[in-house]
Amino acid sequence: MDVLQFLALLGAGMVAGGINAVVGSGTLVTFPTLLAFGYPTVLANVTNNIGILPGSVTGAYAYRRELAEQKALAIRLAGASATGGLVGALLLLQLPESAFEAIVPVLILLACGLVAAQPWLSRWVARRRRGVAHGGALMLVITLATGIYGGYFGAAQGVLLMAFLGILLDEQMQQLNAVKNVLAGLVNLVAAVVFVLVSHVAWAAAIALAIGSTLGGQVGGTYGRRLSPKVLRGVIIVVGTTAAVRLLVT
Repeated sequence: MDVLQFLALLGAGMVAGGINAVVGSGTLVTFPTLLAFGYPTVLANVTNNIGILPGSVTGAYAYRRELAEQKALAIRLAGASATGGLVGALLLLQLPESAFEAIVPVLILLACGLVAAQPWLSRWVARRRRGVAHGGALMLVITLATGIYGGYFGAAQGVLLMAFLGILLDEQMQQLNAVKNVLAGLVNLVAAVVFVLVSHVAWAAAIALAIGSTLGGQVGGTYGRRLSPKVLRGVIIVVGTTAAVRLLVT
């Protein structure tokens, strides 16, 4: 790896770490960058997952204040995220990517629509929740499904999580964003363990991404947690829609 490639991946990692801490979809920066440098698709996906993992850790740490009030929720959903990440990682190594990538843009656009309609939908769900805590079994199922998606590809995993968390749970957006960072990071961690054990990793590229995402996650978490719910919702919609369009045209 030459110096130019290292710096490019370092910069992509910083941007992705910041985006992931605030919204998600950082993979839509790092994954195409790896492809542009000639990495095969599966190798790029595996390397990207490992490279952005440290950014998930620093992003979650930056949101520790908001997370303190949601520890019970994060623990409740952690098992579903971990299981989903394991299943998704194994699917990536066994199945052709084309089957899942075909529906990724649709999932992202659906998530953006859900985020946009979240205030109305949250009130609608609240009237019918009948006291079910933490979204009930439906939240567990959705978290599992999102984890599978994140373990397999991961682009806009945070957008999907934020959409469903915001609709099913009567909590503030910033607190849900803290939970999202933990769950998405857990999915990446489980998938990374699988990839390290049974798959090939481009370690030089992964290290460059890891350094960048660590810095970006801290910066994004520090400033992203100051956004108002309306601004955060708007950022989610814009980033998610951009991610879907990029997938459709590539």
